[in-house]
Amino acid sequence: MAKGIGYETARQLGNMGYEILIGARSEEKGHEAVKLLETENNKAKTVVLDVTNPSSVLSAVEWIEQEYGYLDILINNAGVFFEGNTPPSELELSVLKRTYETNVFGVFSVTKAILPLLKKSSAGRIVNLSSGLGSLNLNSNPTSEFYNVNSLAYNSSKTAVNALTVLFAKELRDTPIKFNSVCPGFTATDLNGNSGYRTVEQAASSVVKLATINNDGPTGGFFDENGVVPW
Repeated sequence: MAKGIGYETARQLGNMGYEILIGARSEEKGHEAVKLLETENNKAKTVVLDVTNPSSVLSAVEWIEQEYGYLDILINNAGVFFEGNTPPSELELSVLKRTYETNVFGVFSVTKAILPLLKKSSAGRIVNLSSGLGSLNLNSNPTSEFYNVNSLAYNSSKTAVNALTVLFAKELRDTPIKFNSVCPGFTATDLNGNSGYRTVEQAASSVVKLATINNDGPTGGFFDENGVVPW
């Protein structure tokens, strides 16, 4: 969460009064993000976190437990895109595995490890950063803006993230925790060489909305700023 949509989400939540924990692989970049947040009088700290490293995930969760004892909101924001315009039939298995290591297994690893701390919150919230590219409906619809982006590794990883959302939410349905996926839209970030037409401010607002929904809000859903996104 040291830059892009993750940082902007942290900034908006900080401005709402939340204390922010910036999870970053680089401690230096995490501290840079914290300093920027502090210029707006936000309270923030850095947590070194590599979602592909189980030891790093465990250390981060243990630190949060020692410092706070619980967590109110988890934003699963880590994501990679390696394949460019490679057709599915030409995709290397190694690229598919590398993509899933962060986009799917990383999300699962962090969510599972930190869930006990979210259960200690009076109203835990989990938001997975997904994408319209993960929608099977939109991928198969020739009129969709996502139809021509036929990137097997990235698209299917976001489909898998949506499946994680549905199944975790089903398990947690009798708890106060709300667990949803969000499509931030085609946003200008490092992931796409800043070619997106949406700003990080626009994208983050959808994330923040789901991260702060009230107790009668939805769970196990897929949303963008306009409402429900088809699976």
